[in-house]
Amino acid sequence: RIVHSGAACNVNDDNISERIYTIKEGYTLVLQCIVKGHPRPQVRWTKTAGSASDKFQETSIYNETLRIEGIQRVQGGRYYCKADNGVGVAAIKSIRVDVQYLDTPVLTVHQTISDVRGSYYQEKTVFLRCTVNSNPPARFIWKRGNILIEQSKDNGVDIYEPLYTQGETKVLKLKNLRPKDFADYTCQVSVRNVCNIEDKSVTFRLTNATTPPMIRLSVNDTVVVVDPGQDVLLNCEIMAGFPAPTVTWSRYPGPLPLSAQVRGPMLFLRAVTPADAGFYNCSAVNNVGNPARKNVNLIVRTMTNLTFQITPDSNKDSETIQMGRDLKLSCHVDATPQDKVNYSWYKNSAPVFNSESLIILRSDPDMAPGTSSLEIIDMKFRDLATYSCMANFPGSRVPELRVDVNISQNVSPPVLSVPPGGQVVSVQEGGNTELVCLVVDGKPRPPVLWSRAEKDLLMPGGRSVTETPDGRLRMRNVSRDMMGVYRCQTAPYNGLNIKRREAQVQLNVQYPPILDPVFQDLRSRNYQMVTLRCAVLRSNPPRLTDIRWFRNGEFIRIPMPDLKETPELQFKLEPRNNGSYECRVSNSIGMSTCTFNVSTKPYNAEFYFDTPNPVRIQKGNNYSYNLQWTQRDPEATDPIIGFWLIVRKVKQNVLLKQIDLRGKEPEKGVLMSHTISDLKIPLAYEVRLAPITTYCTGDYISRTIQYSEHHVCGFEDERICGFSQDRSDVFDWTRQNHLTQNPKRSANTGPETDRSGTKEGYYMYIEASRPRVQGDKARLLSPLFNVTSVRGPKGSGRVPYCVSFYYHMKGKHIGTLNVLLRVRSIASHTTVDSEVWTKSGHQGPDWKRALFDVSPSGPFQIVFEGIRGPSFEGDIAIDDVSITIGKCKQENTVASAGKTGKSFKGWEM
Repeated sequence: RIVHSGAACNVNDDNISERIYTIKEGYTLVLQCIVKGHPRPQVRWTKTAGSASDKFQETSIYNETLRIEGIQRVQGGRYYCKADNGVGVAAIKSIRVDVQYLDTPVLTVHQTISDVRGSYYQEKTVFLRCTVNSNPPARFIWKRGNILIEQSKDNGVDIYEPLYTQGETKVLKLKNLRPKDFADYTCQVSVRNVCNIEDKSVTFRLTNATTPPMIRLSVNDTVVVVDPGQDVLLNCEIMAGFPAPTVTWSRYPGPLPLSAQVRGPMLFLRAVTPADAGFYNCSAVNNVGNPARKNVNLIVRTMTNLTFQITPDSNKDSETIQMGRDLKLSCHVDATPQDKVNYSWYKNSAPVFNSESLIILRSDPDMAPGTSSLEIIDMKFRDLATYSCMANFPGSRVPELRVDVNISQNVSPPVLSVPPGGQVVSVQEGGNTELVCLVVDGKPRPPVLWSRAEKDLLMPGGRSVTETPDGRLRMRNVSRDMMGVYRCQTAPYNGLNIKRREAQVQLNVQYPPILDPVFQDLRSRNYQMVTLRCAVLRSNPPRLTDIRWFRNGEFIRIPMPDLKETPELQFKLEPRNNGSYECRVSNSIGMSTCTFNVSTKPYNAEFYFDTPNPVRIQKGNNYSYNLQWTQRDPEATDPIIGFWLIVRKVKQNVLLKQIDLRGKEPEKGVLMSHTISDLKIPLAYEVRLAPITTYCTGDYISRTIQYSEHHVCGFEDERICGFSQDRSDVFDWTRQNHLTQNPKRSANTGPETDRSGTKEGYYMYIEASRPRVQGDKARLLSPLFNVTSVRGPKGSGRVPYCVSFYYHMKGKHIGTLNVLLRVRSIASHTTVDSEVWTKSGHQGPDWKRALFDVSPSGPFQIVFEGIRGPSFEGDIAIDDVSITIGKCKQENTVASAGKTGKSFKGWEM
C-alpha cells in the first residue's frame, strides 16, 4: 500500500476505486510504499500520465519513500510502486497525484482590424480577453469598477469563450463604446479555494487614450557589425502606447550575456566578445493589441585560420606546375562576417594588379564562399616568385592575417606513406601509442587529416576529423572501443589542391580474456556431480595460450584442456574437495580468473530486521526478544534439519545459552522465528545463528539485540529509518560501517566503528575530502512528525519531544554539527528552521551523546546539518538517533541502545 506524509490537500477515492492525492503546486510530495516480505523486497517508483520531470528523476526512485520538493504541475500523473524480492509475483500499487494551481490571469485589450483605421477606441467595438492557467478549471467574474457585469442586464456587453485558445479564456466584448464603458475592468478567477488557493485578479483601465505600443531602435540597420572589445549601446525608444509599455530585452540563441546591463529601454554591452553575437530582441508590452517587437543582429568581427591552396591547370588535369600552363593560388580565412573580408595580393612584396597574365578573383566561384584567388595565365619563368595573401577588415581594429606561398619549380605533389610495419599497430589496453602517416615527398607539405574508416565513429577526442601537422596521431590511455581502421589523408589546404592522397592504419587493442563468471558461490549436496564452466566472452588476441585449474591455490593435474573449447571442470563433490576453485585463462597479453566457492555447507541464514515490536516485557527485570530470519535456497545442499542459536552478553565472552532448534526445517522465502526469553533489562546480547544439515553445520551469522524503551535508529537498514537527504544542500550524508570504509581514507578523522563498537554496525557521516570545500553543507532530514494528532500535558498546548543521538567529531579540521528544528505552519504551509543544538571543532576520539527537549508548534522534522571545516580532516558522524514523545529522562535509559535494525515504528508521521 502507498501512504503519504507530505502536504496533501486531499486524498480520496473516485468512482473506480482509484486513490487520488491532491497537492498544491510548490508543496513537497512524500509518498511511502509500505512493503512486507522477506528477503527484503527491492522497491522502484515509476510514473505515467504526464512527463517525468527532472526533479522526479533526481529523487531516489529505488527507495520506499519518494520525495519531490516543490512539486510542479508537469509532475502530476499516476505513480507506481513496484516491490520485488524474487519470491512469487512482484507487488504493484498506484496512486494518482493531481497537482493543483492557479496562475495570475493575463488581461489584454483588442479591436477588430477594421476598427483600427478610425479613432482607436471611441465608439468602436473593444474585446477584453482574460486568460489563465489553472487546475481545476477556473471560474471567471467580470467587474466594471466594483459592479459585477452580467450579460443579461446590459445589452452593450457580450461575454463568451473563444475557440482554439491555449489555457482558459473568457472574452468581454464591449459593443460600440459608450461613455460609461471608459472605466476600470477587473477579471477575477477562482478555483473555489481548493488546496487553499486564493482567488486572483487583474485590473485594466480603459480610456479614450488607450493605444497599443510602438517602438523604434536607436540603430537604423537590422545588422550591426562591431570589433571585439567595442562597447555597444542599443536603445529601444517608445514612440506610442498607453498605458506606458514595459520594455524587455532578450537574445537568440541563448540568454543575454552576463555582462549585459539593462537600464529601462536601454541595453548596454561592454567590451563585446564573439560569444556575445546574436539576435537581440526588444519587446514592448502594455496588454493593448499585439506586443511591439524590433530586433537587431549583432555581429562581432573575427578572423582566424588563414589557409592557401595551389591549383595546377585543372583544364589539363595536371597535378604539377608546368611552364606555359595556368596556375591558381587561392586564399581563405575563417571570418565573421565572411563577405566583409578584404584580400590583397602581393608578388615579392609588390602589390598585384589585374593584367593579362595575373587575374584577381575577389570571390572564387570554384572555391568555398569567401575565397579569393590569383590566376596566373600561361605561366612564365618570371612568374616564379613568392606570393603573399593578406586578409583584413577595412577600417577595423581586428589584426590582419598574412600567408606566403613560394612558387618555384620545386613545387610537387605530396607522397603519403605509412612506415614499414605501421599498417597495423598493436597496443595493450590502457597504454599509449601513435599512428603514423608521413608526407615523405612533395612541396609544400600539407597537414595530414585523420578520421575513422567506419561510418559514424568519432575520433578519440570526440571530433570527426583530427588534424596533425606532422602526420603522427598520438593516442593515450587506449581503450578497446578505439580499436579499428583509421584513415589518413592529405589536407586540401596549405598545399596543392589536387586529388587527396590516402592511406589506412589499423589499431589493434589487445587485452586479457574477459571471463564469466568472475565469482560464483556454488552449494551442492554431497556426492553429487558438479560442473564448473568459465566462459571466455572476448579476448584479443583471441588465441588462448593456457588454461589451468586450481583448488585452494594448488594446481589440479588434469589432461590439457582443448584451448578452443569453453574451460570446464567436472567432479564429484566430497568432504575432501570443498573449497575455492580457480580457472586461470591466459592469452599472450595476460591472465584472467574465474573463481568458484564450492561447498556442501548450506547458505547463511539472513536475519529479518523489521520485526514489529520484537521486545516483550516479562516479570521482574526480564524481557524477551522475537528473533526472525529466513534461509536462502534451503534445497541447494543436504536437507537442513534445524539451527544452532548461541546467545552471549555483549562485551563479555560469557556463553549465556546454546539453543538447539532441530526440527525447524526452512522453506524458501518463509519467515522463521524464535523467542529468546530470560534476557535482563537493560543488557544487550550478541546472538549467533547457523543452519544444520544432515552432514554439517553452516557458518554462523551474528547480530546484536537489546532492550530499549525508545525507538532508536542505528542506520542499519539502507532505508535509514525514513530519514532523507535534503535536496537543497550542497552534498549528502553517507551511510557506512567499518567494513565499507575506504582503506585509503584519512587516518586522523572519523570513527573506526559505529557507536556500539561492532564492525558490521552502520552510522551516517559527512566526507570532508575533495571535492568538498569549506562551508559546504549536508542536511539529513528526519521523517515528518504530525504533532496535531496528540495532546500535550494538561495545561500545555505543545507536546514535548526528546531528541537523543550520538555524535563523533574527531579531527583537526572539524567544522560544525547543527541540529535544527524544522516546523511547518498548518495555516500558511511554510517551514521555519531554528537551531536547537550545535557543536564545533574537535571533540575527541570517542562517541558522545547529546540529549535535549523540543516543543514544536506544529508538524516538524529534526534536521542534522553538517558543515565542512577548513580541510579534509573534518569528518563528522552521527548514530543511534531517537525522537520520542515526552521530556528526556536524565537517567541513561538509552545508553545501551545498539544495533537492532531499528526503525521508527510508533512514530506518528
